[in-house]
Amino acid sequence: MKIVWQIIGVLIVVSMLTGAIVWGYTMRPAERPCGAVTFIIADRDQRLYVTEGELDQLLRTAEIHPVGKALDHGVLHRIEQTVKRHPMVRTAESYASPRNEVRVRITQRVPLLKVVVPGDAYFIDTDRKVMPSRAAIKDTVLTATGAVGVQIATGQLADFAEWLQEHPYWQIRINHVAVHSPRMVYLYLRPKAAEEAHAQRIVLGTIHGYEQKMQKMRTFLENSGEAIRDKNYTEYDLRYEGQVIGRE
Repeated sequence: MKIVWQIIGVLIVVSMLTGAIVWGYTMRPAERPCGAVTFIIADRDQRLYVTEGELDQLLRTAEIHPVGKALDHGVLHRIEQTVKRHPMVRTAESYASPRNEVRVRITQRVPLLKVVVPGDAYFIDTDRKVMPSRAAIKDTVLTATGAVGVQIATGQLADFAEWLQEHPYWQIRINHVAVHSPRMVYLYLRPKAAEEAHAQRIVLGTIHGYEQKMQKMRTFLENSGEAIRDKNYTEYDLRYEGQVIGRE
């Protein structure tokens, strides 16, 4: 009889261990229901063009919101790709935390140039891609108007806008570029800078060679302050090599 009870005891222990193993297998972390989803916007202190609520709704609309569902790499990948499709998101990375919560790290697109043409307005971002205009965008960037197509906006004008940001002397002075034609580009000075320069705009001509032209203009302004103080110039023309021509 003692042997029988020993056998029964062994069977009970084995049964308990087997049940624990089966339970543990069926409830692996990857298969536990997701408890929450958190969006971490890395650069939100500088700009906030997309909200957590928008992103949460984006996942619901795509029918891949993870809360209450089992997680695996496929789900996380689909969440990541869906978030990346938001027009204000630059990068997104999703992963599951040890508590089986989804976390999505996000960086936002950064505007470099604003383009305003008849019937439309948009931005070019730092990756040289078209970025839609939103009221939330408050970044102070160069504005381009006139005969501006996407090709020149993402090319030469974006290069010029980036150059301005790297040269504080001109960044605080120039706020508008007007393209009348490929050979006639104007730069407009901010009001305070226009008062200092005694002119409202600069004739750049073609945008090609703008670095040398702008250096020539800076040298002229820094060395001719007294000479131009009483002039009623409306513009400076930089199209001619070695010259800065003031026009009233």
